Amino acid sequence: MAKQTFQTAPEVIVASQAGFCPGVKRAVNALEERLADKAENARIFTLGPLIHNPDFVRETEARGAAVAESNNLPELLSTIDAEHPMVIITRAHGVPRATAALLKKAAADTPFLTVVDCTCPYVAKIHDVVAQYDDGAHVLFLLGTAGHPEVEGIVSRFDGPHFIFSNAQTLEAVLAEKNGSEWAEMQPILAAQTTSNTEEWKKSQEILKKLYTNPLIFDTICSVTEKRQAEAAALSRQCDGMLVIGGRNSSNTAKLFSICRAGCPDTLWIENASELPFNFKATHRKVGIVAGASTPGDKIQEVVKTMDQENFSEMLDGMCPSLNTGDVVTGIVEYVTDGELQLDLGMGVTGYIKADQVSDDPSVKLPEQFKRGDKVEAFVIRVSDVEGVAELSKKRADADREWKNVLAAVDSHEVLEGKVVDVNKGGVVVAVAANQVFVPASQTGVPKDGDLNALKGETVKLEIIEVRDRKKVVGSISRVQKEIRKQAESAFWDTIEEGKVYTGPVKSMTSYGAFIDLGGVDGMVHMTELSWKRIKSPADVLKIGQEITVFVKSFDREARRISLGYKTEADNPWNIFTSQYAVGDVANVTIVNLMPFGAFAEIVDGVDGLIHISQIANTRIANPADVLQVGQQVDVRIIEIDNEKQKVGLSIRALMEEEQPVEEAPAEEQA
Repeated sequence: MAKQTFQTAPEVIVASQAGFCPGVKRAVNALEERLADKAENARIFTLGPLIHNPDFVRETEARGAAVAESNNLPELLSTIDAEHPMVIITRAHGVPRATAALLKKAAADTPFLTVVDCTCPYVAKIHDVVAQYDDGAHVLFLLGTAGHPEVEGIVSRFDGPHFIFSNAQTLEAVLAEKNGSEWAEMQPILAAQTTSNTEEWKKSQEILKKLYTNPLIFDTICSVTEKRQAEAAALSRQCDGMLVIGGRNSSNTAKLFSICRAGCPDTLWIENASELPFNFKATHRKVGIVAGASTPGDKIQEVVKTMDQENFSEMLDGMCPSLNTGDVVTGIVEYVTDGELQLDLGMGVTGYIKADQVSDDPSVKLPEQFKRGDKVEAFVIRVSDVEGVAELSKKRADADREWKNVLAAVDSHEVLEGKVVDVNKGGVVVAVAANQVFVPASQTGVPKDGDLNALKGETVKLEIIEVRDRKKVVGSISRVQKEIRKQAESAFWDTIEEGKVYTGPVKSMTSYGAFIDLGGVDGMVHMTELSWKRIKSPADVLKIGQEITVFVKSFDREARRISLGYKTEADNPWNIFTSQYAVGDVANVTIVNLMPFGAFAEIVDGVDGLIHISQIANTRIANPADVLQVGQQVDVRIIEIDNEKQKVGLSIRALMEEEQPVEEAPAEEQA
């Protein structure tokens, strides 16, 4: 039956995900950059057609980018010299392991070869996965198209048994055929070519899980592919005609065609606008347009223009949202590598942030800082509406945002935090996020003629006091310190009470006492409160900087004076003595002083007792020095304790009398 012809132009809907995928965009951008900078005698090769689009390949060949094949690579590399430098660009599909090794060695051997690796991050991820489990204990099942460059590159990195299948039904047959073979006991790995059909992938997982309890399943289908296929399926169900644009040898375009034909039987696969049937738009009310990952934007535009000349600009706006250099956008992280972030900016536009545009810190590992699904704000450096690609800078967006914070902090007096990164004669430089703030020496809080280098590397709090321009921002550390001290002092006086215990460092000492930092407020311990012993100076007991525990004896809130105690009853020598000794006890003492009337002996640290001259010996002596000497240790009996006067009486004679032997009887009486 002949198709009905409609008088009005059909509604044309272009899929937002139509055209280059992020991996292909990056490869095309790399080629365009090399062609733009191509020296007269330089040669540029892509290793295999860069994309599955004959028109694009012909056009770039005419501009000086030839196509080389892996089997001709050794011969090609042998022609490189100083007069004939070469650039080799690998495509998003990746290359086999042997080819990658050959290129790496060649690039290391000659400075006249530049290798630009444009392997898609999703493909590189599969390479890493299969190489990690290439240990003889695993078997690889790969959903993909046998003979496809991407598939060949993947299986080249796995020397163990592997099976490539194009659909779930084939996988089921392979598993049934190999059941009981030697690899049946191996742990299975399931992965997929990045452009695989998502429905077949889901079915394949279910089949493998039924037969194995421990399969390793890696979802390696590109997220852009998933979105592209899902959108194509939904769009094909809405339309009575579908156009699939892409090269005939494009695997992902073939899958799109299959998906669209399932939803809309009247689906055409074309490479460019010239293949569009002249009556196609006249026989449909609603036409959907999708395109493979290797289809250039201008090829899509030609088809759209042919379908609806009047609505071309509107369609183009829908395909590539308007982005301008200098815009700040928010994107969703789609993929992370060590070298870059890939962001979905919506409406089919992909953003790239190179590692050096994420942070100035070369030690930052992007996979550790970001994950898929994270939101990232970035500054637009460059945008290509045709390709739907934007080059971004997170670092610039961060810097702009922080600069606004700096400007706002001048009026709000907000306290900012930063790290001291440099010291000069005039002061220090503090890095506050991406901004440099100069702090004059007088505003650092360091005493005059003090060493500013002590601040280098320290994290400090500061206030912005002047902004002349972006390169001349002045801050003050001491102003913040003063405010912190003021707040701490206010809080201190609100909570102080007699008897309260504090711990703090000795700040300074005078001839009459020591000043202790109680946390922004100083208190004084008088010399008489430092020790139970008689001391000549506070330095006999303390050192500057020493942490000690003190208690409040009294304070005057109005005069801001605090009297502190240090010695306590617990360390009172007299209390220690009376807790250990009583009248009648024997003690070993040390002679510390000799007087005409007797000798003074130390019983415990801080408590001396008197041995009267009459208690030194059991015979009369003229002078204590005739029997004793300073430093001598002797045993004594405690004969008196006067608690009121804190005096102790000691006796050596008492022990002598107790030890005097009984007179022996005459020998004849013992007989």
